[in-house]
Amino acid sequence: MSFASTGRRTAAALVTAALLTPLAACGSGDDGGRNTGAESGASGDAPKVELTVLAASSLTDVFKTAGAAYEKKRPGTKVKFSYAGSQELAAQVKQGAPADALVTADTKTMDGLSSDTGSPEVIAKNRLVIATGKGNPKKVENLKDLADSKLKVVLAAPEVPVGRYSKQVLDAQKIDVKPVSEEANVRAVLSKVELGEADAGIVYKTDAATAPGKVEAVTVPDDQNAVASYPAATLKTSEHEKEAKEFVAWLGSSEAQKILRDGGFQKP
Repeated sequence: MSFASTGRRTAAALVTAALLTPLAACGSGDDGGRNTGAESGASGDAPKVELTVLAASSLTDVFKTAGAAYEKKRPGTKVKFSYAGSQELAAQVKQGAPADALVTADTKTMDGLSSDTGSPEVIAKNRLVIATGKGNPKKVENLKDLADSKLKVVLAAPEVPVGRYSKQVLDAQKIDVKPVSEEANVRAVLSKVELGEADAGIVYKTDAATAPGKVEAVTVPDDQNAVASYPAATLKTSEHEKEAKEFVAWLGSSEAQKILRDGGFQKP
């Protein structure tokens, strides 16, 4: 599959900018800084621990629900999430970003961090769909339609898990797509389609479901699709090792699994 050189430069710039930006406090907590130790709770009768979890962009919505459920179950713990493409998260870990746990959208990225993490466990799976504008105005019906030179297609960059999965399925079908841009994460792909800056893009099924009434999801048959696995692991640099292990273990619990299923993710 051929990728535009301008798209590569755009994706590279986005990744670089993301790595120079402090971790975003995108989780259920509302303080801007990360707590490096225990502090007294509001009532003064229980310690409070703040966990920072680096998570793949496609988990943004479902982890808001999961984080709130976990905090309710363990009132002494606050969970904050920092979302980005898995390749950006890996770079942050290598640079020593202060965090307690990591969840990526592929096993390849996690495997490359084996010296920095505990033993990973897959907590969910996902599949690809073609996202189009509301009502599918360009009548995109399948992967082959994405090769139409009149169609503005946006993909994630090949170093991003969803971009790698997209390349895998397109190459398997011998479909040559020339994207108008290559993005640094799946949410950027979805945004381009949602805003009408692209006619179509390949995203995860769960991401398309977060924009009902704004995008349409065209199903990719299972025999042409790819399965994305989401492993979770603690980080060896965590200052809250016990609590980080408890959170990662909870992601495999029946409570957390129901939240993931309700968010459209498949069983691990």
